[in-house]
Amino acid sequence: MTHLRSKRLPGTGRTLAAVLGLVTALALGTAGETHAAAPPEEGAAGSPHLTDRPHGFASLAGGTTGGAGGRVVTVTDQAALAKYAAANEPYVIRVAGTIAVEPFGAEIDVASDKTIIGVGGTGEIVHGELHLNPGTHNVIIRNLTIRDSAVAGNWDCKDTDFDGIQMDTAHHVWVDHNRFSNICDGQLDVRKDSEYVTVSYNRFENNNKTFGLGWTTNVRTQITIDHNWFANTKQRNPSVDNAAYAHLYNNYLTAQADPGDPVWTYGNWSRGATKMVIENSYYQDVQHPYQADATAELVQRGSILRNTTGRHDEWGTAFDPRDFYAYRLDPAAAVPALVKRFSGPQQRLGTH
Repeated sequence: MTHLRSKRLPGTGRTLAAVLGLVTALALGTAGETHAAAPPEEGAAGSPHLTDRPHGFASLAGGTTGGAGGRVVTVTDQAALAKYAAANEPYVIRVAGTIAVEPFGAEIDVASDKTIIGVGGTGEIVHGELHLNPGTHNVIIRNLTIRDSAVAGNWDCKDTDFDGIQMDTAHHVWVDHNRFSNICDGQLDVRKDSEYVTVSYNRFENNNKTFGLGWTTNVRTQITIDHNWFANTKQRNPSVDNAAYAHLYNNYLTAQADPGDPVWTYGNWSRGATKMVIENSYYQDVQHPYQADATAELVQRGSILRNTTGRHDEWGTAFDPRDFYAYRLDPAAAVPALVKRFSGPQQRLGTH
């Protein structure tokens, strides 16, 4: 599947709404109402930050609906989760409580046309990985905690491949409102020409290799990354290698951590032939907030940097995200409060 050319979608406009003052922005009841474009429709949870409707690149080329229209099931153990996740037919799979995966680090295959969503704040996948094989498409993974597949004393995890979520040559995937913590390798790996992906409102915390894209010489991936919180993560926040279009906005990066190597940590990295656009993000106590290879492009606008050091690369023209889709853009000053409140699993999601 090849990526779309840069053509304006019907109904997308370039007119920006006026940005409200900082006091209004930080009053969370109204910060969510500050727009740079028409916001997505509100979902059943009643907030544009909790909408059930995918946005960004996952909304294009037919969209991402997951298991909509399929049977709704609730699972509480590994066997049931694995059964329904790998089924040929569509399912909405509600994860209630903690599922400890055995053996340690094992993969649970997720087939096409699936929604996997935690019930309120209870759904957890522990010691295991959700894995999307080549050709998998139309998958939504929401409102889960995925944690604790780290191997004690193995900070680099070069001899294992224990990820939180890994996808290879998948398309139309929405990863939303999850918490990733203490994973041995990548918390989220979007690999090998995966396309039409949106990663939104997640918490990435306590990790070394956090969020990587690429492992390919092709330049096909289109990805939207917004309203995520990266906290105490060393590198790949994210690292984006050979992506056609990477749009990062309203993300919050806080102090990175590596007790063994405090000299080398970094935030966003545009690598290979990637075209990256960063907008209205917030970087606090971050080394190398954003950087780009000489062969890549990186456009940054509107972000706030506090106590940052190292590289702040900007070159090339990249692309205009509004040539593809409309999106809401919150003021950078409001990002810490908004992301702290709305990222990660939410009690109001997955309950009906």
